[in-house]
Amino acid sequence: MPGRSGGNRPQAIHPRSAGGCRSRTAPARRRRARAVSGLYEVTGRGYAAGRRTGPRIAARIWAALSRACAVVNVGAGTGSYEPPGRQVAEAEPSAAMRAQRPPGAAACLAAVSGRLPFADQCFDAAMSVLSDQHRADPLAGLAEMARVARRVVVLQFDTSDPGRFWLTRDHLPGFAQLTKGVPTLTERAAAIGARLQVVPVPGDCADGFFRAYWRRPHADMQPEVRHATSAWARVGPAADAATLASPGSMRETSVPGCSSPDDPGGCQRREIR
Repeated sequence: MPGRSGGNRPQAIHPRSAGGCRSRTAPARRRRARAVSGLYEVTGRGYAAGRRTGPRIAARIWAALSRACAVVNVGAGTGSYEPPGRQVAEAEPSAAMRAQRPPGAAACLAAVSGRLPFADQCFDAAMSVLSDQHRADPLAGLAEMARVARRVVVLQFDTSDPGRFWLTRDHLPGFAQLTKGVPTLTERAAAIGARLQVVPVPGDCADGFFRAYWRRPHADMQPEVRHATSAWARVGPAADAATLASPGSMRETSVPGCSSPDDPGGCQRREIR
């Protein structure tokens, strides 16, 4: 289904061609990517416990992969959403994340999205789940995925308006600074000739990504929840401490208009395919 702009639901980018152009990596983006990469070596050690495959979201991702037999997962993390029954190669730059991959997971290379060590069009599909916000140049990473695969499937949020999500609007105003200069989902899709689709985030989502608890505000008070997502670490310890200093406001947060993950009030999350 076609995606809508705004909100916090995941959206999908589906390429119509393997084209797309590389863009130059701005110094600010390079600094941001280095900072996030280093952040994972310190804070990413709790990901295996807090992040897991959400079955309903996984079903949408795997369906988008269609009949692809050979798949490369770029920014594979600890191995969530690895499609079963397919030949899977994994690329993940963080040693801390690679060390948490479960026994039996696909072999994982230490590689970055902008320089994938694979030949042109050697995979049926390339996938990426909630990882391109950490890249120095998201558009170059998408172009590289389109180079090595005939199909690209990406799950990502729309962060163009942080004010649409109650957590970033009411408790983490500094989050808006993290999204400045980041290409929008529309720009990312256009870079590789893709289309957008909305993937709803269930109110009882099993995964523990940043917006997974949109209907369960009290969960964000738990350290293990915050340690399983880079967003809390990226806003900095001061913002984290300020939020925890008023726990009542978080526990009593109302989520008006969020009775379903399709609510246009944007109290959920987005994906890119």
